[in-house]
This record gives sequence, structure tokens and C-alpha cells, in this order.
Amino acid sequence: MTSAVELRQLFLKIRGNKVFELFVIGVIIVSALLIGAKTYYIHPQVEQILRILDVLITVIFLVEIIIRMVADGKLSRFFRNGWNVFDFVIVTASLIPIDESEMALLARLLRVFRILRLVSIIPELRILMNALVKAIPRMGYVVLLMFIIFYIYGAMGSMLFEKINPTLWENISISMLTLFRVATFEDWTDVMYETMTVYPLSWLYYLSFIFLTAFVFLNMMIGIVLDVLQTEHEKYNQEQGLGEAGEVHWIREHSELMEQRLERIEEMLKQMKRD
Repeated sequence: MTSAVELRQLFLKIRGNKVFELFVIGVIIVSALLIGAKTYYIHPQVEQILRILDVLITVIFLVEIIIRMVADGKLSRFFRNGWNVFDFVIVTASLIPIDESEMALLARLLRVFRILRLVSIIPELRILMNALVKAIPRMGYVVLLMFIIFYIYGAMGSMLFEKINPTLWENISISMLTLFRVATFEDWTDVMYETMTVYPLSWLYYLSFIFLTAFVFLNMMIGIVLDVLQTEHEKYNQEQGLGEAGEVHWIREHSELMEQRLERIEEMLKQMKRD
């Protein structure tokens, strides 16, 4: 029992060691470079060396995930974290041998995702990814509103400009694709000048559309991402006890403890008076 506790304490120190963390990050980067190198023509002897390196990297990942699992003490505690589950799946998938079997292509594809382990290792990247995932549902309403604007302007464009250039304005679906080109500023002035030869005031159509999509909706999406990102930073600071958010969290926790102690003292005093 004592040896198990000592082993866990050792693995906790290893997991929290910055050198170990940098070593794992370096291995992940080497793994990514290895995958990129395999897309080029490689001499058979060099290819054999790369295979040995791939096996070595897989072993290192396996040892690293075992260290983290043992350091957490309980498997339930380890798998409670979504990033730990992600790492476990990636490492487990890396154990699939790369040969001429039917699973070879799947194994190669799964090895590409090894570089995503940088997200789970580096806290700042985790914050960014969590913010992105949580911002997507909120951005959905902005996307829906954008689709409505695209649909309205697409219908108007098809009605007004179909005879000028059927290739760009034949129907509403093609018109919406043309508007997407306008929204991304891909030679949009050519499209505008073409319609201005027939409708001189058609520039109002394009400028109003660009103002709504490229300025208003884009800034709305940026605002949503920044708001969620700030929330994620505050949450991380609270968990780690960093910054003002960490101090506020610390004060709140200790205030609650003080209140509990005061309530106990009051109960004891009341009990003493009764006695």
C-alpha cells in the first residue's frame, strides 16, 4: 500500500515537472514532423529509421498516459476530464500497427491527430479551444441571421441582375454564391461595375450588403468569441488561483469557511447558555 502511494507521489511530481511537459511537447512536434516527412519520397533505409522513430514515439506516449492515469489515482477521476479522454483515444489508436492490412490507412489517419495533443498539453491552447467550442452555439444565431440576409439579397439580385449576367444571378442559389464572393471581397468590384452599366445606383445594393455581412455580423461573431474567451480565462484563473479572479475565488471560499465556523461558535454559545 505504501509503495503504491509512493509511486503515485512520484508520478505526480513527474507530471507536474516542466521539463517532462516540455519533453512531451517536443515529442508531439517530432511526431507531427514525422507524419509530414512521410508524405514525401523517402529512401527505403530512411523510411526504416522513421518507422523505428514512430514506434519509439508511440511507446513514449503510452508511458506518458500511464503516468498521468496513475498520478490521478482513480480512473474515474482521469476520464472525468474530456481532454484526458481525447489523449487516451489518440494514444490507444496509435497502437494500431501500420502495415498492409485494412487498418493501415485508418492508423495513418489517426496518427495525424497526434499534433492535436498540443492542445491538451498547453493550457493556453485548451482555453482557446474551449472558448471556440462554447462560442459555436451562440454564433449559430448570428449565422442564421446572416443566412436570412443572404437569402433576401440573393432573391433581390436574381430578380434585378439575371438578364445582365445569368452565370452569376440565374437563380437564388447561384446569387447567394455570388454574394458570398462579394462578402469575401473576391473581385467584387467587377461584379458591381457590371451591374452598374444597367443600374447606376446598384452600388447601394453591394455596399449595404457588405456593411451588414463584413462589418456588422463579423464584429458580432468576434464579440461572442471574445466574451466566451474572457469567461474561460476567468474560469482557468479561478481553478489555478491566478489573477484577480483567483483572489476573488480564494476570498469567497475562505469567507464561507469563516461563516461556517461562526455558525458553529454561535451554536456552542447557545448550547452553553442553555446548560
